[in-house]
Amino acid sequence: MSAKLIKGAEVAAQIRDELKKEVDELKAKHNITPGLVTILVGEDPGSVSYVTAKQKTAHELGFYSVQDNQPPTIAEAELLGLIEKYNKDPKIHGILVQLPLPKTIDTNKVLYAIDPNKDVDAFHPVNVGRILIGQYAFLPCTPAGCQELIVRSFGDPKGKEVVVVGRSNIVGKPMVAIMLQKLPGANATVTCVHTGTPKDRMIEHCRRADILIVAAGVPKYVQADWVKEGACVIDVGVNRIGISEKTGKAILAGDVDFDAVKEKAAFITPVPGGVGPMTITMLMKNTVMAAKLAAGLIKI
Repeated sequence: MSAKLIKGAEVAAQIRDELKKEVDELKAKHNITPGLVTILVGEDPGSVSYVTAKQKTAHELGFYSVQDNQPPTIAEAELLGLIEKYNKDPKIHGILVQLPLPKTIDTNKVLYAIDPNKDVDAFHPVNVGRILIGQYAFLPCTPAGCQELIVRSFGDPKGKEVVVVGRSNIVGKPMVAIMLQKLPGANATVTCVHTGTPKDRMIEHCRRADILIVAAGVPKYVQADWVKEGACVIDVGVNRIGISEKTGKAILAGDVDFDAVKEKAAFITPVPGGVGPMTITMLMKNTVMAAKLAAGLIKI
């Protein structure tokens, strides 16, 4: 029997409904409107599309939202000054700088200039440290989305064997830290395999996984014989493997051999339509949490 599809769009819609109620309550009870600024440098079509979607979602949820577009020629010092302006703006609770930035700008310097309590991407070293010790207000969007998909489909990962394939700073490492925490929705036994893991050992580890999270960046990397019967498989990869002759659109594949693995797994995310729709929604959740943190309604 084929695995049940974990449809990210449906889960994201559920979370947005919950967030809308939270936002309405913040406004009614505390006179707080979550504020988000997205800073876009240049006119990269993919980045423009992404920030437009973020702003649309923010408006739908009732946020105070600002789209700050800057030319690709902006000087690094000017961009840092812009971030400092939003750091000091009490109406802005979340700051997101859309990547990639022009090569003339030091990306890390820009990201690290954001107030950690407004860093709703959770890339600042302070937030990375908070996540590692389990004292955080919000989590990186993609790993947080994966956690929500697991909990709302497979169930509580407490005590389960979780294997993460990949050790990137954006997905793999924070995913390991999140699932290790002695907190609801985590408390798992976690293994991370990566390019330094011998292939035979990697397969051994994957076969033990009750929950397999794959962020390897290689199309159809994980094969069916790597997967335990009845596992929950979260495929974070999005790889362009060709162009459709009929539609002219890109053909996408995940890091998991979906057609084969779905016959062994109990739950699996499709690509596209799995993890992808969760990212913007988790950004919105982080902004709500940042607003609560600023108001003293939650503490770290």
